[in-house]
Amino acid sequence: MLVERIDQEIEKRSLLKHPFYQMWSEGKLGIESLQGYAKEYFALVKAVPLMVERLASQNNNPSIMENLAEEREHIEPWIKFAGALGVKKEELENHITSQKTQDSIEKMLQLMNTFENGIAAMYAYEAEIPKISRSKIDGLAKFYNITDESGTEYFRIHESVDVKHAAVWRNMLEKLPVSKHEDAFNSAVASLIAQNTILDAVYENCVKAM
Repeated sequence: MLVERIDQEIEKRSLLKHPFYQMWSEGKLGIESLQGYAKEYFALVKAVPLMVERLASQNNNPSIMENLAEEREHIEPWIKFAGALGVKKEELENHITSQKTQDSIEKMLQLMNTFENGIAAMYAYEAEIPKISRSKIDGLAKFYNITDESGTEYFRIHESVDVKHAAVWRNMLEKLPVSKHEDAFNSAVASLIAQNTILDAVYENCVKAM
């Protein structure tokens, strides 16, 4: 029942319904907006391994450790994606992230402070990523002529790997005692809100402001 409730929230608060991702799928974003997204979202890409690290420190389950090792490998493919958009590595590293994005990432990190809440937050983060990644790949090819391995590697990895990652969190959620369900559900909702807020920041700074 818990996972089904979270799945309903993921659908309700789907990032694919966010104006920024809808514009991406419709080819309505300028290259400057995509460049801004690559720089702003890099903060979350770097934070995800830290999130899983916090869970691994509480439970050294082999599947969590495997997830962590893979998450640490995903930063370089994002740098390549940014490069395909014309954003240099130095620009990524020197970008000043908006306060709204920083606050949202900090919220997601805080959700990892208890194991039960953390796995719910991670499930809410990774469950939809395969579908999102496919949408991004299709949009990049159709509207922005980005089809090469280097430019799309990050999304191709996540189209498959996050199926496995989400399954790890889902399996653990299904084993939670009922007494932990409500807190875990609330954590998943908080994760989804934070994810949408990051896209709000991207939309405000990289679409509306341009």
